[in-house]
Amino acid sequence: MAGINSTQANAPFLKGLNDKQLEAVNALDGPVLVLAGAGTGKTRVLTTRLANLVFSRRAFPSQILTVTFTNKAAREMRERTENLIGHEGGALSWLGTFHSLSAKILRMHAEMVGLKPTFTIIDTDDQIRLLKQIIEAHNIDPKRHSPRYLASLIDGWKNRALKPDAVPKGDAFLFAEGKGIELYAEYQNRLKTLNCADFGDLLLLCIDLFQNNPDILRQYQNKFRYILVDEYQDTNIAQYLWLRLLAMAHKNLCVVGDDDQSIYGWRGAEVENILRFEKDFPNAKVIRLERNYRSTRHILGAASKIIATNSERLGKTLWTDDEHGETVKVRGVWDGEAEARLISDDIESLRAQGVNYQDMAILVRASWQMRAFEDRFMMIGVPYKVIGGPRFFERAEIRDAIAYLRLIRSPDDDLAYERVVNQPKRGVGDTSLKKIMVAARENGVSLGLMVETLLDKDALKGPAKNGLLRFSESLKVWRKKREEISHIELAELILDESGYTDMLKADKTPQAQTRLENLQELVRSMAQFDNLETFLEHIELVMDMDNSSDGDAVNIMTLHGAKGLEWNVVFLPGWEEEVFPSPKSINEGGLKSLEEERRLAYVGITRAREICRISFAANRQIFGKWQSVLPSRFIDELPEDHVEAVSDTGYFNRPAFGGSSNLDAYEQGTRGAGFMRAQTFAHENKYRPAIDVKPRTVFETKSRSHDFEIGQRIFHDKFGYGRIRVIDGDKVEIAFEKAGVKKLIASFIKPA
Repeated sequence: MAGINSTQANAPFLKGLNDKQLEAVNALDGPVLVLAGAGTGKTRVLTTRLANLVFSRRAFPSQILTVTFTNKAAREMRERTENLIGHEGGALSWLGTFHSLSAKILRMHAEMVGLKPTFTIIDTDDQIRLLKQIIEAHNIDPKRHSPRYLASLIDGWKNRALKPDAVPKGDAFLFAEGKGIELYAEYQNRLKTLNCADFGDLLLLCIDLFQNNPDILRQYQNKFRYILVDEYQDTNIAQYLWLRLLAMAHKNLCVVGDDDQSIYGWRGAEVENILRFEKDFPNAKVIRLERNYRSTRHILGAASKIIATNSERLGKTLWTDDEHGETVKVRGVWDGEAEARLISDDIESLRAQGVNYQDMAILVRASWQMRAFEDRFMMIGVPYKVIGGPRFFERAEIRDAIAYLRLIRSPDDDLAYERVVNQPKRGVGDTSLKKIMVAARENGVSLGLMVETLLDKDALKGPAKNGLLRFSESLKVWRKKREEISHIELAELILDESGYTDMLKADKTPQAQTRLENLQELVRSMAQFDNLETFLEHIELVMDMDNSSDGDAVNIMTLHGAKGLEWNVVFLPGWEEEVFPSPKSINEGGLKSLEEERRLAYVGITRAREICRISFAANRQIFGKWQSVLPSRFIDELPEDHVEAVSDTGYFNRPAFGGSSNLDAYEQGTRGAGFMRAQTFAHENKYRPAIDVKPRTVFETKSRSHDFEIGQRIFHDKFGYGRIRVIDGDKVEIAFEKAGVKKLIASFIKPA
């Protein structure tokens, strides 16, 4: 190959690379974009390229800047490079994360950005405590205007490399009626006074250093003769500017990434950075790694067809020599519990065939989906572990909700009382609570009874008195309500009246939204039980079972957390329009967010080596009632040649693609998924039809099999009155007067 010298040709670590990998490893000079598809050997290419730079004497190890996103990735790259070139790799002193490398530079030039070399890098907790002090100093209520939310806004501004004077004026109104930018500026001043920096500052101050000190910038441009960047599709604007400043002198910049796996837009990543690389660096060499070493051709075919729908991509087609493997299975079930049973049955069957639990994974779009699988696995004794977070019933918000319910059942439950008496904040500090606990122990009574006694004697003062009085009165009301309403309604009432729901709604961070969804799932799960006692008994048994395993256990995690991992068997549940794509993401981000959701689907499918099974439910239980949901649009985008689909609920069939009728497809059990939509049925109670009930034959074509018109007023048995906004075949989008906008099948509505 042209450009390979004799030293490189003799390098033992070049053996075994395919043609495209070898091209990427040897294209050492000038800007290079390596588009590395899933499972194409990206890490091997990066480490081999790094080794090649050192081995060929193009640069000393200290002259190579290698940037990763995680410390784990940096350690792995260092170890693998050292294995390739021996002790010479030990001098890779500029291999690390964006933040660690920026901190290293800032320590050398701290005075130039208003800090001392001994500056402290504060964590999120310290950041929030400092912001709370600033908010309170401005006489702003931190309960109404959350410090955590302000921290997330500031992180977002810093991800976009915006100092306070550069933030768009309109953004000020994102916090405390226009105080956002002012508080940001004061926060930055306080950090410098304290000789501190947060994580966002590490890049922001570095950019400031380079832009205001050309001599320092030239020093680092000359020092770093070659720059390598991993996961370039996940860079934010600040990281992009940081790299661009360092690379513009020599342009020996090699970025490795996959635009089809850019899934972190919600935390500032800009897929446009990789899409415009050729514009930023004219004459850049683009090398596509498309040979996949992980998955079967059916898995790659399904993933490639879905991602091809995206318009904002550079384009590549994964392929493999592996012609074996089963087709991707798409299964439709009646509800979430049936989905959990189906997948657990599959897992037990595969385990009996010799597949280890640890080689199987369930990847969910939202953490609340885990609950049904955890419940099922604990009941049947399948070991599992939740990766990237606590188990469902171990999450703080779930423990809080259960503690409230325990207090309703048992007023003497001191552990539950202590957990929620000040959650959300009621002015009951640790000092007040400790005094009450001491008094309760001395008198041999429960905390609740001790508080009642102290309130009667007017022995409590200040905020603690008012908070405990409200809490005690609420407990009395809820215990009375328990006799009047269902345990499901009681849980909703407590979460609302306690202020817990409002506390999470006031917190605008993504974590708060996830916690709200988890609480909604907890309430949904209560519908399986006859009363509060049986529900709490179930929870107590679940919590008592030690199902955790560091050994052979099924993996459960979110799709976002699964990036970079792989398993022999992957299950992808919840592919429905109300779950995946995420309605919240699409509503807030439009087409851009939809394309990111589609990339997430692509990532999910390509995690599987041998077996990939997708499932959707026709109904989801919401607060004890059944709601019909449509299968995900991503199911429509799956290719017929690589997918088999079967559903308990029947299909909509598109005759234009040929094949049997809808009824025939149901009886045959399988068909390609690319031209199918599962037929869903509305259920207002928890009893579903027997499996042998045949679906109606409905053909989905561009012509409609109904007489509805846009703008027509209609009625739905559950959602009430509304008007039709959009008609798409047999699907209609309706703006309901009370239930909001929903997409339904036309057969479920009638003229008003």
